[in-house]
Amino acid sequence: MTDWTIVTRSLRARLFSTVTTVASVGVAVALMLVLIMMRSAGREAFERGSGNVHLLVSRDASPLVSVLNGLFYAGAPAKPLMFTEYESLKKSLPVDWAVPVQLGDSYEGKWPVLATNEDFYTKFEPAEHTPWQLAQGTWFAKNFEVVVGAQAARGTGLKLGDKIYLTHGTAGSRGAGSVHVHKEYKYTVVGILKPTGTNHDRVLFTNLPSAWIIHAHDRIEREEHKGQPEHEETEAEHANEKLVTEADLIPEDRKITNIFMRVLTRPGADVGALIPVVMEQMRRDPAFAASPLTVAGPSREIARLMDIVGNIDQILFAMAVVVMVSSGVGIMLALYNSMEQRRRQIAVLRVLGASQPRIFGLILTESAMIGIFGAIAGIGGGLLGAQVAAAVMRERLGLFIDPTLPARGLVAVALGTLALACFAGVVPAVMAYRTSVAKSLRPLV
Repeated sequence: MTDWTIVTRSLRARLFSTVTTVASVGVAVALMLVLIMMRSAGREAFERGSGNVHLLVSRDASPLVSVLNGLFYAGAPAKPLMFTEYESLKKSLPVDWAVPVQLGDSYEGKWPVLATNEDFYTKFEPAEHTPWQLAQGTWFAKNFEVVVGAQAARGTGLKLGDKIYLTHGTAGSRGAGSVHVHKEYKYTVVGILKPTGTNHDRVLFTNLPSAWIIHAHDRIEREEHKGQPEHEETEAEHANEKLVTEADLIPEDRKITNIFMRVLTRPGADVGALIPVVMEQMRRDPAFAASPLTVAGPSREIARLMDIVGNIDQILFAMAVVVMVSSGVGIMLALYNSMEQRRRQIAVLRVLGASQPRIFGLILTESAMIGIFGAIAGIGGGLLGAQVAAAVMRERLGLFIDPTLPARGLVAVALGTLALACFAGVVPAVMAYRTSVAKSLRPLV
């Protein structure tokens, strides 16, 4: 009988104990892998998703909220800016470009809609040095044309030429029953974008006048029905309504929620030194004293977010290490508790010629096998768990995370688990090594 046969039979003889111990090791390995992969992938996703924007202007509650809403579509900005304010800032500040953006609408209450102008797709890049690329069709050139991000196209099944209605608000932020579908104005899908690997892939894009028109329609409708009891409009009433055109817009209709800015710099200049100067200039502008602007540097805010999350990561990682160590203790206890039942078996092996070092090696191999099986289960569970976590973050936050770990990282985790298992098996192996043949082979009665 070979040593391998002895080890495998021993593991099968204590199948329940073996499976539970392997499972505890697997959970610990999986938890540690998920934390490692999500931490690095999350930072990369946030840094990539900010694109080539230096500054983000809004009236959100804080710079961090502004970045999460404006660049990662975590929610709809609460307060708007007037388009005239955008024009004033663009003229007065030393910026290379400034792109106006309006957020707040969606498709089916789920997919964000971003209204902007042509500078968005000619100047702004969804990821640094990664310009927009069309998979099909063209960018919007007229009112009520829409371009669909790659993830949004897959998720909705939209294709070129499809007619759609947009929704005011999102089901996630307002409640599924409170969203309002703009059925008066039908949009045409004119383009499908190639994947960028960023949160922008789940967005639909249209021009600003289209967004202004549908909201102006709502304003005019409210004014006409002011003082009248609310009621559900019929199809006939919709058909008789006068559609709003761009000529009907008033200055108050021309609202945006964010301004993407890139500071004007000379080659070799320190961009980091110029950004705070421009930020302070905007904050001190007396024109905005009554309604201050929120000026955010995406890179700085993402770094702050990572610092906050990093502290939590350290706590979770420490917990994962504790779970890992406890699984090692579990291996030791499982083997230790079995030694009393196996002393007679070990004594028989000694009588049949097995040396003490060989007995020590058998127990250590058994412990190592539990560690190997646990590592395999943990790596599989960790990879699956990271993908599930990434899918949840993509669904809830619109954040595209690619949780991967190099092969050498997986090998390192497996070897670390094996080393821990071997270390845990030392005490039971020493007990087996010191087993007295004479005492263990005494008659049971």
